[in-house]
Amino acid sequence: MIGAIVGDIVGSTYEFHPAKRYDFELFPKGSAFTDDTALTLATADALIHGIEYGQVYRDWGRRFPGKGYGRRFQAWLHREDFEPYDSLGNGSAMRVSPIGWAFKTLEKTLEEARRTALPTHGHPEGIKGAQAVAGAIFLSRTGAGKEEIQSWISKNFGYDVSRRVIDIRPTYGFDETCPGSVPEALCAFFDSSDFESAVRLAVWLKGDADTQACIAGSIAEAFYGGVPRYLAGPAVELLADGMRDLLEKFEEIRK
Repeated sequence: MIGAIVGDIVGSTYEFHPAKRYDFELFPKGSAFTDDTALTLATADALIHGIEYGQVYRDWGRRFPGKGYGRRFQAWLHREDFEPYDSLGNGSAMRVSPIGWAFKTLEKTLEEARRTALPTHGHPEGIKGAQAVAGAIFLSRTGAGKEEIQSWISKNFGYDVSRRVIDIRPTYGFDETCPGSVPEALCAFFDSSDFESAVRLAVWLKGDADTQACIAGSIAEAFYGGVPRYLAGPAVELLADGMRDLLEKFEEIRK
């Protein structure tokens, strides 16, 4: 989960000001956690304490307002009912990473990923995005190679994840939907050689930088066996009160 948080914070200043160079500054002034981190931790909170996903997303969204939530999610936060709005946005994929660590089978991982999407992102594409990311994390942490994971994603979700970032970037732009951003975030991971390069490539895409780096980072953590301290340390320092404790608790439980 720390991989998702690092990706979010590294990408936070580049979402609307795309990085022009691959060797951009990782933690420039203004770097901060966004809705990606808040809702990723909300998912972990639901797993640890047995809270319904709809309730925990609403609780965390209200606890940390103004963190870049999508317009429809923002409206949902302040409704009295919990009726879903069936979004196909990439919010379902950005917050799902704890699911990839929490279960012993791929089948259970995919079912729980679906459940995390349903309160807000019940559109089939929203569910696909969450399942693809959670499944990639599960396969990565259980020893699958990149070719195996690529094949599984292509077969089950129809995403083209064989592309190189250098080829995607010239004609790519901001897209916050699952079908328009999750495959590209996955490509950044597959194109990487280590955790840092996965995050850099996702930001360098010049798309939805914080969310795509969050997704790529979440999978890279599982595949490469962790997050370097020089990246995890500064990111953890930028978390709000209570976030660090929850992160540490989840890290202990998953061991």
